[in-house]
Amino acid sequence: MNIIETKRLIICRLSEDDSEFILELLNSPGWLRFIGNKNVRTVSDAANYIINGPMKSYEVNGFGLCLVKLKDENISIGICGLIKRDSLEDIDIGFALLPEYEGNGYAFEAAAAVLNHAKTDLGIKKIVAVTDKDNDNSIRLLEKAGLVFEKNILLKGSEKELMLFTVLL
Repeated sequence: MNIIETKRLIICRLSEDDSEFILELLNSPGWLRFIGNKNVRTVSDAANYIINGPMKSYEVNGFGLCLVKLKDENISIGICGLIKRDSLEDIDIGFALLPEYEGNGYAFEAAAAVLNHAKTDLGIKKIVAVTDKDNDNSIRLLEKAGLVFEKNILLKGSEKELMLFTVLL
């Protein structure tokens, strides 16, 4: 189910059919460095990640992380979407691309579209984002998308301090 279309992208719900792609994405160097090891080592692990993460979130919250595909080529390049974490008061936006698709404006295009969807279609008034203090690309993207640094935080169960960004929609 397509949720959003932009000039170059289709943003749609993840399904078990996306397991091979998710296995690749969750084991890419940027994911492992900045997001963390999710212990997804097999296609079966990736299917479980999709079922118990994004698909469960669609059911419970009406939103979740979504697949980002190039519209013309129908190629999966990343994920972007909204997450409701137990450890954050507000809904946050998350995004990640395979390394070969970084630097082309796709992540910003997807994030801007998801923020607009959050405001227009879901009626969300505030979005936050968390990122590693060393993730310069993510910080630049968040600021370009209108989010402002608020404070450093520790998420429940984590020992790594993250930067919290906020935007009112």
